[in-house]
Amino acid sequence: MSAHHALARQARRVLGDEVAAVPSPCISLCRMDADNRYCQGCLRTLDEIASWSTLGEDARREVWTQIGQRIAQAGERA
Repeated sequence: MSAHHALARQARRVLGDEVAAVPSPCISLCRMDADNRYCQGCLRTLDEIASWSTLGEDARREVWTQIGQRIAQAGERA
C-alpha cells in the first residue's frame, strides 16, 4: 500500500470521527516537494506542520480535509 493511500484512509477515519483526538498526519517521511510545497510524506505545508501543535481539534480536522483534497488532486494528475 502506498504512503498516500494509507494517508487517504487515515483522513477518512479522522474526518468521520468527531469525538476522537485528531492525530498528526506525519508518517516520518519528511521531505518537502519543491513543485507543490507540500511534505512528500504527509502532504502538509510548512505552515501547517509548524502550527500543528497549537491548532485546535477543528483546525486539525481542516488540515486533514486539505490533505484529502491534495490526495484527490494528485490522483487526477496521475
